[in-house]
Amino acid sequence: MSRGRRLRAVAAAGASLLLTGMPFTPAAADVSRAPAVLEDVRDAQRWVLDALNAEKAWQVTRGAGVTVAVVDSAVDAGVPELRGKVVTGPDLRDDAYDGRPPPVGVHGTAMASLIAGSGRDGGLAGLAPEAAVLSIPVLNDRPEYRLVEPDNGIGPPVETPLSRALRYATDNGARVISMSLGGYGPLRADRQAVAYALERGVVLVAAVGNDGDSRAAERYGTSFWSFPAGFAGVIGVAAVDRLGKHAAFSSDNLSVLVGAPGVAVPAAKAGGGYISIEGSSVSTALVAGVAALIKAKYPQLRPELVARALSTTTRGAPAGRYDEKIGFGVVDAAAALARAGELTRYRSAVPVREGLHFGKGVTVSEPERPGPDPLRLWVYGAGIVLGLAGFGAGVVVLTRRAERR
Repeated sequence: MSRGRRLRAVAAAGASLLLTGMPFTPAAADVSRAPAVLEDVRDAQRWVLDALNAEKAWQVTRGAGVTVAVVDSAVDAGVPELRGKVVTGPDLRDDAYDGRPPPVGVHGTAMASLIAGSGRDGGLAGLAPEAAVLSIPVLNDRPEYRLVEPDNGIGPPVETPLSRALRYATDNGARVISMSLGGYGPLRADRQAVAYALERGVVLVAAVGNDGDSRAAERYGTSFWSFPAGFAGVIGVAAVDRLGKHAAFSSDNLSVLVGAPGVAVPAAKAGGGYISIEGSSVSTALVAGVAALIKAKYPQLRPELVARALSTTTRGAPAGRYDEKIGFGVVDAAAALARAGELTRYRSAVPVREGLHFGKGVTVSEPERPGPDPLRLWVYGAGIVLGLAGFGAGVVVLTRRAERR
């Protein structure tokens, strides 16, 4: 096994610490040598921007006014591309929050730069270079082992770092949430938090995982599902290479909606400089940036329509229009923006007339609403008043008789 594959395998093996009691780590894996000088980074990322048709999309919007939550390791707000753009939320890596700032993470910083890197002074440009970032730390760059209390399905669900992060991001202004992480277990708390965010119009983007070349995938012909990418309503993203072909390591299953570049992609490094990374994490951050462009231009567009805009305008669609490797194809930012504009006029295909019902019989009258009966209230009230009056009269009569004696 090559060194790059070993690094990727280590990250994939730790894909679920906080979610299922197994290690929970970023979905990206291989961190390669960085470009040597500043000028190299724009040349190195040229193919990524071209693959996503980013520069044409920037003629419409650059993401101003949108906050993207990066649920990952902590983002380094001091790197040049992210300076002045990052707000850090509570440290949710542990159950106890002590108020101290978490250590910055290589992975979280890289993902944030791919989403919202400013490109200032010739530096790295994210897909939404004018968007803001809400960093919510839920993991460390290295796998940790910590068990989560099992959920027996009775009573309120056991909250997880991910579920708390989703609710915090939703309640604090995020319009897009990027989750370059995953775990094998679908937990009730996470599912409910996903529903909470979607109901409030937040677009959720998640990595499908890096198990495509695992022994299990080779044996069964498909990859295990990763969550939250596997939850309904979440945009699951797979990785492709420079040719737009499925990256061998990227997980393949029905949670894949679209693909995006995920091989040898340059990103900002915590502490300064650049690194080259690969994995479905990378693809997820890029698609989250495209989603931010859509929400910047059309802030009221529902998450399901954002997903439709992304999936119906792709490049390099598979022969059957969909497959489990790259979903509906590679995201085209400019085309997705144009389709989103069309979807703002979306209405039901068939207008629904009032008063229709199944069958030809007469409809049953609406049952009476539960609650107090006014007539009975008057009767009971009058009875109480008369009773009190009788009781008072009796007291007066007995008092006078006692005085006569």
